[in-house]
Amino acid sequence: MQSDRPDFPMGSAEFVALIAMLFATIAFSTDAMLPALPEITADLAPATPERVPLILTAFIFGLGLGTFFTGPLSDAYGRKNIVYCGAALYIAGTVLAWASQSLDVMLAARVVQGLGAAGPRIVSLAIIRDLYSGRQMARIMSFAMMIFVLVPAFAPAMGAVIISFSSWRGIFVSFIVFSAISTIWMRVRLPETLAVEDRRPMRIGLLWNAVVEIFSNPMVRLSIAVQTLAMSILFATLMLVQPIFDQVYERADSFPLWFGVIALISGSSSLINALLVVRLGMQRIVTLTLGAQIILSAIMLFAGLDNLPDPLGFGFYMIWQVSLFFQAGLVLGNLSALAMEPMGHIAGMAASVIGAVSTVLAALIASPIGLMFDGDIDLLITSVLALAAAGFLLMLRMGRIAKRDAAVREPSA
Repeated sequence: MQSDRPDFPMGSAEFVALIAMLFATIAFSTDAMLPALPEITADLAPATPERVPLILTAFIFGLGLGTFFTGPLSDAYGRKNIVYCGAALYIAGTVLAWASQSLDVMLAARVVQGLGAAGPRIVSLAIIRDLYSGRQMARIMSFAMMIFVLVPAFAPAMGAVIISFSSWRGIFVSFIVFSAISTIWMRVRLPETLAVEDRRPMRIGLLWNAVVEIFSNPMVRLSIAVQTLAMSILFATLMLVQPIFDQVYERADSFPLWFGVIALISGSSSLINALLVVRLGMQRIVTLTLGAQIILSAIMLFAGLDNLPDPLGFGFYMIWQVSLFFQAGLVLGNLSALAMEPMGHIAGMAASVIGAVSTVLAALIASPIGLMFDGDIDLLITSVLALAAAGFLLMLRMGRIAKRDAAVREPSA
């Protein structure tokens, strides 16, 4: 996987590992929290336990808001400088969360954490776009995502171990250590990928022109819309996975182990995508994956998954849960690459707008789903089915536009 810039001194394996770790700041900040939710409920919100899963979407909401700024700032001041600033804000929010004595303070701290985490998330995408293009860019993203999924596999177990030796507050100390390691690694090993002469000053007119250009492109608009729907599925699943294990299947104690199994199996999706994306293309993979999810979710819904006796019902739930994370590995990286491909000349701004819109809207869609959960798994299955169907229809629309554009570009006979 040779970079488009042959003078780039960092090896591809190390580059993928570093990008994966920067990405993993988000996964670690959400998945390590899952086993802590019961303790946080007991300490901070015993009277309103249904609000505690908002700890996850508060972080995601802050992440989405932060992405509005980190991309254009990285276009103006360089990629690495914005990662440093984001890491400092993330650590400040982490300290506030560690010291929180109420759920409201915790939620505010998680928003600040999300704002800081937007730095490594968006700048990482821009760095990839600085160095790669087209299907090679998608391939790099797939390999980074493959390593990235190892964090969800082990994060709940790590969180459970940390809780056993300290309390839920100890998890926030681990967040600080994780962020510090990735930031120092980037500072020491990764050269700046955006030359000073290529930077775009922070002028409102330029930013507005970039936003107009992004949303004037129908392929980018559709990519953002489908990415929003796919992320809504992922966020709703993350909000409810621990309550479902606890309330529906009474497996709260073994949740970290089962979640690790789910994440490890699902991780193969990124490898499969990396192997197939050059041959099949990003659009086809996303469309086929969403179509398969529609079929599987419909089967689970009509079979009455929550009415099946244990362990049969739990076994089918595990299959469906794996499919949801498997879907994320096949869909999200490709949709990001599809949206970023026409925007290489404004990669930072494009990464910001695309990430902000999709993340904020996905958090707003997923939060009501999580708050409405009352122990009935059909709510999540129905929501996934509806969101996947909407995404599938939009992908069909994208395919028609791509064919039309290809026909227009063909030289006259």
